[in-house]
Amino acid sequence: MNRRRGNRSDLPLSAEINVTSLVDVAFTLLVIFIITAPALQGGIEVEVPEADVEPIRTAENALIVTVEADGTINLEQTPLSIDEFRTTFPQLMEAAPREMVYLRGDRRAAYEVVAQVISVIARSGVSWGLVAEPWQRD
Repeated sequence: MNRRRGNRSDLPLSAEINVTSLVDVAFTLLVIFIITAPALQGGIEVEVPEADVEPIRTAENALIVTVEADGTINLEQTPLSIDEFRTTFPQLMEAAPREMVYLRGDRRAAYEVVAQVISVIARSGVSWGLVAEPWQRD
């Protein structure tokens, strides 16, 4: 009653591996990575001015402050007004001191806002620097 339809020895042996589906999956993952990689860089998109600068030597414990063109100040990824920044930044430096603060100011940002942010950072006593793009020399 328990008969088999065929014997396993009747089946032909195949030593080939079909990698078509594996290649399809690999290319799909590659395309997904290519599309999502720029979004994973993070940060606020600003046009920093060009200057004769050296590459940043990132400190492990660095904080990035960004001033957008509309005057919004971003403490890492958190948007703040200048008044909120004046109260929040010193509290943050007391609670979690940082080795370095990098200020990224949009080239179209109002100088007054950038100067006020610099003032707050400088009064905190932490080392700080301005971020700029290297000059594109022709």
